Amino acid sequence: MSDEDKQSLEEQMIDEEFQRLLQDYLNSNHRRKVDVITRAFNMAREAHKGARRRSGEPYIMHPLAVARIVSKEMGLGSTSICASLLHDVVEDTDYTVEDIRALFGDKIAQIVDGLTKISSGMFGENVSAQAENFRKLLLTMSDDIRVILIKIADRLHNMRTLSSMAPTKQFKITGETLYIYAPLAHRLGLFAIKTELEELCFKYEHPEAFADLSRKIEETAPERNKIYEHFAVPVVKALDKMGITYEMRARVKSVYSIWNKMQNKGIEFNEVYDLFAVRIIFEINDGIDEKKQCWDIYSAITDIYKLRPDRIRDWVSHPKANGYQALHLTVMGPDGKWIEIQIRSRRMDDIAEKGFAAHWKYKENRIEEDNELDKWLKTIQEILSNPNPNAIDFLDTVKMNLFSSEIFVFTPKGEIKTLPQGATALDFAYTIHTRIGDHCLGAKVNHTLAPLSQQLRSGDQIEILTSQSVTPQPEWLNFVTTAKARTKIEASLRRQRRRIAENGKNMLDELFNNEPIENTLLNKILQSYKADNKEDLYFMIGNNDVSLPANKNAFFKIKEVPEKQDNLFVRYMKQAMSAIKKSSPDTRSEKKEVEPAPFSLEPEKSKINLKEVYQLTEVKFRKNFIVPACCNPLPGDDVFGYVTEKEEVEVHKRSCQTGLKLKSSFGDRIIAVAWGDYRQYSFLASIAFTGIDRIGILSTILAKLAEDVVVNIQSVNVSSKDGIFEGLFHLHVHSAEEVNQLCTKIAKVDGVSTVHRSAL
Repeated sequence: MSDEDKQSLEEQMIDEEFQRLLQDYLNSNHRRKVDVITRAFNMAREAHKGARRRSGEPYIMHPLAVARIVSKEMGLGSTSICASLLHDVVEDTDYTVEDIRALFGDKIAQIVDGLTKISSGMFGENVSAQAENFRKLLLTMSDDIRVILIKIADRLHNMRTLSSMAPTKQFKITGETLYIYAPLAHRLGLFAIKTELEELCFKYEHPEAFADLSRKIEETAPERNKIYEHFAVPVVKALDKMGITYEMRARVKSVYSIWNKMQNKGIEFNEVYDLFAVRIIFEINDGIDEKKQCWDIYSAITDIYKLRPDRIRDWVSHPKANGYQALHLTVMGPDGKWIEIQIRSRRMDDIAEKGFAAHWKYKENRIEEDNELDKWLKTIQEILSNPNPNAIDFLDTVKMNLFSSEIFVFTPKGEIKTLPQGATALDFAYTIHTRIGDHCLGAKVNHTLAPLSQQLRSGDQIEILTSQSVTPQPEWLNFVTTAKARTKIEASLRRQRRRIAENGKNMLDELFNNEPIENTLLNKILQSYKADNKEDLYFMIGNNDVSLPANKNAFFKIKEVPEKQDNLFVRYMKQAMSAIKKSSPDTRSEKKEVEPAPFSLEPEKSKINLKEVYQLTEVKFRKNFIVPACCNPLPGDDVFGYVTEKEEVEVHKRSCQTGLKLKSSFGDRIIAVAWGDYRQYSFLASIAFTGIDRIGILSTILAKLAEDVVVNIQSVNVSSKDGIFEGLFHLHVHSAEEVNQLCTKIAKVDGVSTVHRSAL
């Protein structure tokens, strides 16, 4: 094919993709502004003319794809579509923001400018570029949230085309995506996009596990279909009698969700009981309340099947913070399997998939995107009120607040309160009021007495018991998770200490008839009570930690202990070190702390060889590889390398949470590595197992392990309670595969119910 023919075909492909974009837009509920979208497309097409992506396709296909995601999958309008088409123009071509402002106005120019700043900002040497990126990303939200939505769409298309990247680049991008973009998409209610981002990350991080689970899901499909069909027959009859328009389908969990559950619970694929959920989506009937329709369907299903009461989730009456609404229930199906059912209206389903943007679809008239965004912005601006000045800390703080799971609990009067996952009864008390927290004596959770430290669960009703004689204690700091409660307790403890110290000072002054105490005598008193300073002395007296004598003359009889003098050399060194410390800037906040490795694997000592595959970094390093304690990878695990400031290579599992942060924050120090020959060397690993206790089961397990091979067990820890035993082996192995083989052996022992590789 000639070059002219290729160019003609490419031009046709570009035109067809643009027509698909226009069709997506015209199918929406936004005002018709085709002209401005066409002008933006023509400008982007001309600006990127001749440029190509790494995959070889014309570059303009990328902004077109981003614009289609923004329009079709997020439900945004012409302003966002134009900004998507132009999002790389300023960064990659000679056009400026002023050019865009002149042609398309302030709003589109402002969004493009925000996107350009995120992509091409200048960062300090000791600050992670990605953390600073994320900070700018979030701060830009305060001006226009469309910046972050387009950035998420941009990342989604990059993930869809990630196969053209080198492995090292893939690790960096998947790390950023799992750490930043997927949780952010979830928080903004973009469930479908969040799920796809996670799925794509998993596919590139763990290709073998992804392929294996995908195959197992496909192989078990006939059995799931059979269970669903048996369940559906009576439900369809009941819903048809109600005269509603609906669709019902079984939705399989994503591969990533299944794998995540297997990892977190230490279970095998066949032990994941909730592989699929039944989703019922109904059309809203005129004149019938949407919430009532949900509960009518709920009633029809529970008339047929036995309900599991502890698994009801009413997100209809109390939507999640990201706008999600649905009624969840779990029933026992006809095949003896628990089946989760999600009941949603069509409106709720759109919001669940597209987030807040889907609200606009249900406006009666054509809508203006800008007006709706103003309302949306108010729901998420609060988090940006006091950003941490340090980029790394800021990222952690925002992630903790923005992405943490939430629970919903009730006051005795039924008022709903939102708290972070892990919040305690004491956190709840401070959420109600500081005075209630400060005088909290205990709590009733669901009408039962509970300690202050009890963690709360969604749906709990809490009554706080107070007493004026109760005040915050230092141990309370161990009972709280929310920043508000911790701050209030610390402030109260400081006030208490000041009051006690003031009382102690008065007691000492009274002993001396309120006459001034000479410094020499005061030093004697400090030495006598082993107090560091006056404030500590006053507190010890006021808190009754020490007893004052009946007469002040007792203090005059104390012999003064001479202060120990350093020799001349020691004093000289202390002065020198102090001078050095003062002249050196404190850079601790700028450095990334990495947990120290328990041991290192050096070729000249152990011959352990990690074969370098790609090295896309200028850093030159010695062949000194460290296996960190955070994830303790074994030969055969999916791993990547991180080049430390000492130019050593830390080897992390690709699923390691510490490694995830490194990939997100230090992408230029990530390298791809592969295991070399490891068969003659051993690594420490752990295997956890549980089962029904019986006499001799441990010896049976040990005998099973010793079959065929000699196993080097470092330690055994087994406990039994109420007929159930739990065991943990620490043993030396040669690979992850060997651990799997040992797990299989233990699983075959009669009485063992679960067995899995455990973290050290």
